[in-house]
Amino acid sequence: MTRVLITGGSGRLGRSVVAGFAAAGHTVASLDRDILPENVVTAGVTQESVDLLDAEAVNRAMARHSPDAVIHLAAIAVPFSAPEEVILKTNTMLAYNVFNAATSNGVGKIVTASSPTVLGYGNPTGWLPESFPLDEKTTPKPWNAYALSKLVAEQVMRMFATAHGDTTRYAAFRPCYVISPEEWEGAPTQQGHTLAERLADPALSAPALFNYVDARDVADFLAVLLDKMPEIENAQTFFVGAADALAVESLDKLMPMFLPGSEALAAGLTGTSPAFSIAKAHEILGWTPQRSWRTELIDTNRADLASAASH
Repeated sequence: MTRVLITGGSGRLGRSVVAGFAAAGHTVASLDRDILPENVVTAGVTQESVDLLDAEAVNRAMARHSPDAVIHLAAIAVPFSAPEEVILKTNTMLAYNVFNAATSNGVGKIVTASSPTVLGYGNPTGWLPESFPLDEKTTPKPWNAYALSKLVAEQVMRMFATAHGDTTRYAAFRPCYVISPEEWEGAPTQQGHTLAERLADPALSAPALFNYVDARDVADFLAVLLDKMPEIENAQTFFVGAADALAVESLDKLMPMFLPGSEALAAGLTGTSPAFSIAKAHEILGWTPQRSWRTELIDTNRADLASAASH
């Protein structure tokens, strides 16, 4: 059994991560401003409200809980949901404070959440990658404060690994558009649309290049990552996504409609192929996602999808 401290445990992704680690028998401490839902607060789960921008408060909390591993999820999670300078300062300092406190308190494994948005898609001035599918070698081109703050979080991770990598293991991961369990049942997604609506209207998922991942698959990935961290190269970054795209049609047909100039680049994205590769996580960690919109979308939502698609 491992003691795992999770920042942002009450968030859309955090709830599933907390629940997954608790169900596996680990002792979990959630640090977040908001409280966890009652169904997540089970045996072995504690929660604490901590201002993660207060370095001393973070250090005290880390010392109190004395975790074996830290998973840093807390952040302003939506681009442009606050002034750009606030997003950049907040997310950067959250990452630094958590990494610093965890490292100073001798935590052996420290992981931070990054974002696929570091690659720069959605840039209103235009964007094209070197190739598809996108992977960890694709050149980051952040164009807003949120994307930049996540890229900085990865650099913070690498900085601490450079200074302390002989004694501490570090990693970062880029989760695709997170789908929480209740959203398969019809609850609104982060942008306010249902999954049936997003699937029926490709324009809704196109800004994210049709990427997505089930929150429970992310929890499974993190469990595998923590287990394998002592054996793999330190300070690595992984994409974490579904094995297919959040789209009914293949991306070789859809992508050129929404990403000008991508016809040749997207030609290989046939069938159910996603735009984001998870090959690295599979090859290095042996992780494979278990859930897809094709398996998780409940019958009611499937009916809504068929109805919406017919109009």
